[in-house]
Amino acid sequence: MTSQRLLTLVSAALSGVVSFASSASACSTTTPCLVETGEYNIAKPDADTEAAVIFIHGFGGSGSGVFRNQSLTNSVLERGYALVAPTGLVPEGRNGGSWSFHPNREQRRDEISFIKSVRDDLIETHGIDPDKILLTGFSIGGSMTSYLACAEPDAFKAYAPLGGSFWRPHPTTCAGSVSLLHTHGWTDGTVPLEGRMVRGIDVKDPNSFVQGDVFHAMSIWREANQCNNLKADRFDTSGPFMRRSWERCAPGSNLELAIFPAGHIIPKGWAEMAIEWFENL
Repeated sequence: MTSQRLLTLVSAALSGVVSFASSASACSTTTPCLVETGEYNIAKPDADTEAAVIFIHGFGGSGSGVFRNQSLTNSVLERGYALVAPTGLVPEGRNGGSWSFHPNREQRRDEISFIKSVRDDLIETHGIDPDKILLTGFSIGGSMTSYLACAEPDAFKAYAPLGGSFWRPHPTTCAGSVSLLHTHGWTDGTVPLEGRMVRGIDVKDPNSFVQGDVFHAMSIWREANQCNNLKADRFDTSGPFMRRSWERCAPGSNLELAIFPAGHIIPKGWAEMAIEWFENL
């Protein structure tokens, strides 16, 4: 057990707010719900909601910090979904949380098991329907979402990474077909569509840390989904997002790319678009 988690449990016990086990009535946007290897925060539109969006924060963030984005929070709640935000572990010397998202890098925690434990706690404690959970995330949270979808495509009904995808070296294959909507800013300079060097001097150096190419990631997803064509089957430029989707793919799968004319942000209207896409599956 990490010292951070021990401190959380001790503080919770002393305050009398929560017990070791998560409780639907005890946790909120400010008081974490506790699971075996971490914690998450939650906001629900009403006690009877059965649907949820799990949102994985970006680098330096936290579960409780997600709810400072009132536009995102309100958009999700107004659609009748709970907004659920797991918290990443804080790396040594850092102030905010992150994720051991890359399978070829040091794993400070089994993140896939942790996020699945959040899913299970939502089902058991909060009455969420497993078929009504959309997993998403921003920036590195989007990368975490993508790697989980690739490794265990059946863990969630659908995935919607935003502003983050695979890193180099890209996966050579994924475990199966998925329903996935990837959204990205056209002028994103933090996580460019083509990726960028984060650490190192040579893309081919295995010790370098290099973001992946979103277009290459889409080819990986097309292969996983057994899509018949490289070219998209449907295009939609009627709204604020330029969208292209591949429809002649494995039964039950769904693949879409949405681009918007801005940078590394959670754009206005994204939550509504992602939830509408999810509901139309």
